[in-house]
Amino acid sequence: MKEVEEEVRILEKMGHKRLALELGEDPVNAPIDYVLECLDTIYKTQNENGQIRRVNVNIAATTAQNYKLLQEKGIGTYILFQETYHKPTYEKMHPKSLKGDYEYHLTAFDRAMEGGIDDVGAGVLFGLSDPRFEVLALMMHNAHLEEKYGVGFHTISVPRLQPANGVTLENYPNLLTDKMFTKVVTILRLAVPFTGLILSTRESASMRRELLKYGVSQISAGSSTGVGGYKEREEGKEVQQFKTNDERSPIEILKELLDDGYIPSYCTACYRKGRTGDRFMSLAKSGNIKYVCEPNALMTLLEFSLDYSDEELYEKALQVINKEVENIEREDIKKLTKENIKKMKNGERDFYL
Repeated sequence: MKEVEEEVRILEKMGHKRLALELGEDPVNAPIDYVLECLDTIYKTQNENGQIRRVNVNIAATTAQNYKLLQEKGIGTYILFQETYHKPTYEKMHPKSLKGDYEYHLTAFDRAMEGGIDDVGAGVLFGLSDPRFEVLALMMHNAHLEEKYGVGFHTISVPRLQPANGVTLENYPNLLTDKMFTKVVTILRLAVPFTGLILSTRESASMRRELLKYGVSQISAGSSTGVGGYKEREEGKEVQQFKTNDERSPIEILKELLDDGYIPSYCTACYRKGRTGDRFMSLAKSGNIKYVCEPNALMTLLEFSLDYSDEELYEKALQVINKEVENIEREDIKKLTKENIKKMKNGERDFYL
């Protein structure tokens, strides 16, 4: 737990307020009790500029009872990638392993919903099977959850297969060209306009910048894929699980986003206000989510700029905030946002609607 705490402190110093907790499947060394202990450690770790406000969890398919335990700890989104919906490929990629039960893995979100988790994040590893099949399967899975539980995927991730230690890409006939990958993102955005599309640092800075135009709504920043990787990186000896292609810091990425006309957001308000599952989706599908998303984006951008940024980023952020706060449609929300911005400049923190 001391090592977990150390990783959290490093991440918080980078300005992150929400994290993804990812564990391999190891019932002996990483049972559900270990996952719960990690969550306790993350949430209670106090740093100079506050605490982590939301933890998404990415662990192997488990039981409804275990999902209930996760929900009681106050997790954000439960994330699980199918890897591939093509059953023969799935079984080929997971021989003689705990993860090898295709049906058990496929129905994990049903058990999560039964356990009380109403925000789930899906994804496939593009490059294992025909991407057209994978996109259709993702949409069928989403439709199933919508029909049965009233809420589909909160997020969809689109990782592409990357080289890893001991692995080359020569034997994978379904790798996606940049053109096809862009098409996949575009189709997903058109199909589920209310679902977050996540792009990781697997992709290059130029590709991430381009795909924001086609519907990507969340990007990671400053990521490490190695176990204990943040401390190791500080010590100059990072070992990554697989190759990442965007090595920029959060500050560098935020500057580019601002220059391109976006409002970067570190918001975690919906989880803390109970706007999850069908409550979130009703707001998202009606468009009314903008009345909280935009003010919260501006306030969290200012908070980051005050506590973590350099002078250049602060000036860029302030220019955007001053402009965009005037575009908030509801006068009561505009007034409250301005009041909170003033309080933040005077040293107060953590305002959200």
